Amino acid sequence: MPRTADSGAAMVVDYDVAMEIASHEAIIRQAYKDSVGVWTWSVGLTSASGHDVTRYIGKPQPLRHCLAVYVWALEKYADDVREAFSGHSLSKAQFAGALSFHWNTGAIKRATWVRKWKAGDVRGARKAFMDWRKPREIVPRRRRECALFFAGQWHGDGKMTEFTRLTRRSTPDWSSARRIDVAHELRAILLASVTSRAGTPAAGADPQVAHERPRATGASGLVALVWRFLGKFLKKKD
Repeated sequence: MPRTADSGAAMVVDYDVAMEIASHEAIIRQAYKDSVGVWTWSVGLTSASGHDVTRYIGKPQPLRHCLAVYVWALEKYADDVREAFSGHSLSKAQFAGALSFHWNTGAIKRATWVRKWKAGDVRGARKAFMDWRKPREIVPRRRRECALFFAGQWHGDGKMTEFTRLTRRSTPDWSSARRIDVAHELRAILLASVTSRAGTPAAGADPQVAHERPRATGASGLVALVWRFLGKFLKKKD
C-alpha cells in the first residue's frame, strides 16, 4: 500500500500511523471486561486514560466516537515516543513502529532496543526489539512492528477486527468477530480535528476527559487473545 513520503521531518499521528496501529488491535463499541476483569472499551482503553469507560457498559457507541477517543489517547502516547527519541529524526515508518510498540507495552522509555538504536547499534536494537515476545500470542504483532521500524514494511489495510457481542460475563464473544473498514471514519476524524497537544480530545470525544496519561491495557489481555483468534482464522482461510 503506497504511503506518503517518509521525510523524517516530523513525528505526526496522521492516518497512516493511526491506521497501522489500529490494524493490530480489535475494537469493541461497548465496555467489556478484559482477561483480568478490568472494564475496557474501544481500542483497548480503560478508565486509567482519564476517559470513564464504565459509562459504556451495555451502551454500544458509534464507530466514530470510539475511534475519536482512540486518536486522542494515541496522541498522548505519541508524546512519550517523541520524548524517548528526542534529538533523533525518525521516519514515518519508524515513528509508527515505535508508537505501536509503546501502545502495546507502555515501555518506550525503558526498552533496551531504543537505547541501542540511538547509540547506532541497529542490529542489536532489532534483536532487543524481538525480546518483547510475551505472551507468545503477541509475537506476530511484534514481528510486524519490527519490520515496520527497521525495514519500513507497512501492514495496515484500513480494516480492523470488531467483536460485536459480549458473553454473560461481559467478556468478548469471540464468535462475533468480523472485519470492518474503518478508513473513512478514521480519515474524517483526523481531518476534522487533529488531536490537540493541550489534551483536548478529537472531534467526537468526551470534552470532560481528564488530563491523565492514557493507558491501553489490552496488550496482555484482549490483544493477545485477538492474535490467537486471528491466527486460527487465517489458518482456516489457508
